[in-house]
Amino acid sequence: MADVTSIEWCDSTFNPWMGCTRISPACDHCYAEQTTSRFGVVKWGVGQPRVRTSPTYWRKPLQWNAQPFYSCARCGWRGIASGPQAACGQCPEPCLRPARRRVFCASLADVFDGEVDPQWRADLFHLIRSTPNLDWLLLTKRIGNAADMIQEAMSRLQEPGCMWPMPNVWLGATVVTQAEADRDIPKLLAVPAAVRFLSIEPMLGPISFEGMFANPVRLNDGSNALEALDWVICGGESGKHARPTHRDWVRSLRDQCKQVGVPFLFKQWGEWAPTDMLEGDCNDPNAVMKHIGKKAAGRLLDGRMHHQFPDPPDHHIPALTSAQIAKPGACGQDGRPSAHPHQIRTNP
Repeated sequence: MADVTSIEWCDSTFNPWMGCTRISPACDHCYAEQTTSRFGVVKWGVGQPRVRTSPTYWRKPLQWNAQPFYSCARCGWRGIASGPQAACGQCPEPCLRPARRRVFCASLADVFDGEVDPQWRADLFHLIRSTPNLDWLLLTKRIGNAADMIQEAMSRLQEPGCMWPMPNVWLGATVVTQAEADRDIPKLLAVPAAVRFLSIEPMLGPISFEGMFANPVRLNDGSNALEALDWVICGGESGKHARPTHRDWVRSLRDQCKQVGVPFLFKQWGEWAPTDMLEGDCNDPNAVMKHIGKKAAGRLLDGRMHHQFPDPPDHHIPALTSAQIAKPGACGQDGRPSAHPHQIRTNP
């Protein structure tokens, strides 16, 4: 939960609550559970109460929203600066341009966890609407819950001009095997969002989009599911019991994205690195991957860093009054709930 994070694909992290339940092979060595359990604050699992973070912490995104945020066109630095004439600290001359802070939500929980109080989720959506200068990256392992839970949260808000999809919400699904991809990518594509993305981390097997259609009900349109996505993140596993991610799995995913023009970000190899990048530092000529540690393995794929992002969507969001920002869950202008809750349209 930080203003600044080392996660390569976002600028900050925000956790409206903490706690979750393992539901995927990706969860086997969950860093979030290890992190929160270490302090004895949160117990994970079915039936365990989720812990909402403090009101002071919830005000953090409002502070971020008010801060000028920039990126350097030369080196890629991103952060707070006094203005475009300021230096990034890495380049000899100023080369800053306005940027949008990317906020990962939630690194220590799941926004679409069925054991979370639905009002908490509505409060989160109110906060998202109150921070139009931030891009919120909602990444979930429960994408099948998203449509119904979004609709419920929106119906609880009942704020004038509040509609889904919100232009500053990027909706992502974690899939780490072909079976998860086959099951969950159609669910992701069924929910409208300004940006829809995949996080394939840790990548535990090859994933192919061949024969996976964006609209299974209308196969004659011929569009592939990958073409309907806006972004793909991929990475290997880190930590004590990390499993290797085969270099050919990553290469194939990179090539599939390139073929259809989808931005691809390779986050890391994790603890294991391909032996062909070790310059002879491998005793087993038959080995493909070797355990050398996350830092040594780095994030180069075939000698190149892949650090692409999707083009930003239109971010016009009707401004909220100070009273609306201070009061989550506000009703309509007449003080009564709307008779027409927001509907989440799915693909026909």
